[in-house]
Amino acid sequence: MRSHRYVRVGAIRRGQRGFTLIEVIIAFALLALALTLLLGSLSGAARQIRTADDNGRATLHAQSLLAQVGVGEVLQPGRKQGTFEEGRYRWALEVEPYVDPLKQRSPQAGAGAGAPRLLQLQLDVEWGDAAGQRLRWRTLRLAPADVNAPALVP
Repeated sequence: MRSHRYVRVGAIRRGQRGFTLIEVIIAFALLALALTLLLGSLSGAARQIRTADDNGRATLHAQSLLAQVGVGEVLQPGRKQGTFEEGRYRWALEVEPYVDPLKQRSPQAGAGAGAPRLLQLQLDVEWGDAAGQRLRWRTLRLAPADVNAPALVP
């Protein structure tokens, strides 16, 4: 004689379904893959933010340096270098007479001794160890006449 109660429990057990071991393993594998992709994209975004920050800081330092060049002193051809932020950013400034690429001659050729000169400034700012971590600016500046140049007699 069976109790009504046992039949009911047996009926419930037969009607219940659970997950198999393979289904659980596949679910964990998919979760691990999704988390790996998510963390990879987050680290890539963090790297891009760092690069943008470095580029922005280098640009601000370069603008500041270029604004000061030739102020309080006569701008002369030559090379200068230095650092920003305790050596984190390294800069090199090269000043040379401007040569017109179309005419392949200096615009000052044929100008009088008292005529101002056109100088080309090239500023390179580097940081880090990678080769791609460098920015370059080129600009022109008008400088007073060269006091060492020989005077042209008409």
